[in-house]
Amino acid sequence: MAAPKKGRKAGAQGRPGRALALILIAMVALVGGMFLSGHTTPRLGIDLAGGTSITLKAKSEPGQKNAVNPTNMDTAVGVIERRVNGLGVSEAEVQTQGSDNIIVNIPKGTNEKQARDQVGTTAQLYFRPVLTTEVTGGPQGSASPAPSGSASGKPSAKPSAGATDGEKATDGSGDDKASPSASATTQGRAVTDALKADPTPSPAASDKASGEPAPSGSPEASAPPAADPATEKLQKDYAALDCTKPAQRTEAGQGAKPTEPTLACGKNGAGQWQKYILAPAAIEGTDVDNAKAAIDQQTGQWIVNMEFNGKGADKFGKVTGELAAKQSPQNQFAIVLDGEVVSDPSVNQALNGGSAQISGSFDQQSAEDLANVLSYGALPLSFNVETVTSVTAALGGEQLEAGLIAGAIGLALVVIYLIAYYRGLALIAIFSLVVSAILTYAIMTLLGPAIGFALNLPAVCGAIVAIGITADSFIVYFERVRDEIREGRSIRPAAERAWPRARRTILVSDFVSFLAAAVLFVVTVGKVQGFAFTLGLTTLLDVVVVFLFTKPLVTLAARTKFFSSGHPWSGLDPKRLGAKPPLRRSRRVHAPVETKEA
Repeated sequence: MAAPKKGRKAGAQGRPGRALALILIAMVALVGGMFLSGHTTPRLGIDLAGGTSITLKAKSEPGQKNAVNPTNMDTAVGVIERRVNGLGVSEAEVQTQGSDNIIVNIPKGTNEKQARDQVGTTAQLYFRPVLTTEVTGGPQGSASPAPSGSASGKPSAKPSAGATDGEKATDGSGDDKASPSASATTQGRAVTDALKADPTPSPAASDKASGEPAPSGSPEASAPPAADPATEKLQKDYAALDCTKPAQRTEAGQGAKPTEPTLACGKNGAGQWQKYILAPAAIEGTDVDNAKAAIDQQTGQWIVNMEFNGKGADKFGKVTGELAAKQSPQNQFAIVLDGEVVSDPSVNQALNGGSAQISGSFDQQSAEDLANVLSYGALPLSFNVETVTSVTAALGGEQLEAGLIAGAIGLALVVIYLIAYYRGLALIAIFSLVVSAILTYAIMTLLGPAIGFALNLPAVCGAIVAIGITADSFIVYFERVRDEIREGRSIRPAAERAWPRARRTILVSDFVSFLAAAVLFVVTVGKVQGFAFTLGLTTLLDVVVVFLFTKPLVTLAARTKFFSSGHPWSGLDPKRLGAKPPLRRSRRVHAPVETKEA
């Protein structure tokens, strides 16, 4: 029976060396990864590092009534927050101020500029069939290359090659010798026919526009367009539009509804500004399910791949099938983002794959920006940037300094208490606190580039509160060991018998703390989430440190002469603890007395 007892004893005490080696390897890996990644300090929030504060003012588009309402403002806050955090700028604060203002606070970081550029971008995306187009500033009806672009699906469409000056007019008649005036007349008739097909144009109606001219010399060819005031105004505005002027580009198509034809500007593949008359929108940005930036393997240029939802895929297949039967430029559809044409691919067959590709003069940042705003949705309102203010970290630095001083005082009091009450055991507690601090610092530093975690003042408060939680776990275990010694057990068995009871108490206590942190993180926003996140993280680390460091270290310490002999400065002196005599000795004393009396 001796061998099994020895085996159970060894199994109960475990192998503390392995646990200590494991946590040492984890510490080396985390600290090494911190230095290898080049990030040796945690990312700081706007209150500690400074950053940018942007004030956006909502405005209603012409024809919209009561658009600036609490519902749309709350939706806009959510969209902006998802966009900014999608760029990796965590700890950004987005909140409403008053009835029509949104305040965006962006901490200083690598993506700060991108975030500033995107917060107020409306990202209204429409796919509109092209009725006519030409290089701005050129003669009426002059042919021109279209902006580079393509649409892809299964099968894919080919991008329009574009015509050069002096080649075919944009009416697609095929008459290379057509004069500019004749081309302009044909374009006007094509646009008029497309628009008057339905007094209130719809995507389906606008897609029926045909670019084929009437036979030369026929009454239809010489007849002027129908005298529709809206159409005449649209053509007049188109003739006067000069997209090289920023003011006219901004005003082009302003206030037009998705169900109405509109004017727009865009740059072609040659870098020239081109103007358009566009039919009502056939597809909206809400039909896009996902968008990602990628590099075209054939051209090596940046593109944006879009995936439509079920409804959008059906619309896309239908409209591309209708456009494929038409001639240039009315076999093209313009991809319009916030009123500007970013691409106008031509279509030669129906695309039923449910995907599209936006190409153009993109670099990596512009492609990623466009994919980001398309993925997280359009803003329900338009915004003007009222103010952009740089925020210094002076105030936050003072508060951080005061908080660190308070934390240092609290830590010093904890250490003094441990030394005064637990003596030698205090060294184990201090070493455990140091290990916990190293792990916390390394993980917070690595979480910055990994998930965008930024350390703010509430997060620092959470780390300071965690000192008490960690010290509480040590005290629970130490007191359990002392209770076993008071019962008359020696130190080595006491350390092992106390662990199961202390372990349950520690786990229950840490579970309650972690649950509170998780609930706080879910139900709060902004900086308070930083406090909750740090509290939850340090609570988990407390479990790791107690199980893999504190407990094994106590087991090893109990094997040393200083602790096993119950030295007065060990904190485990049986006399000071009022230990009872061993139970076995009391039985040996009373047994002979009872025998003699008998």
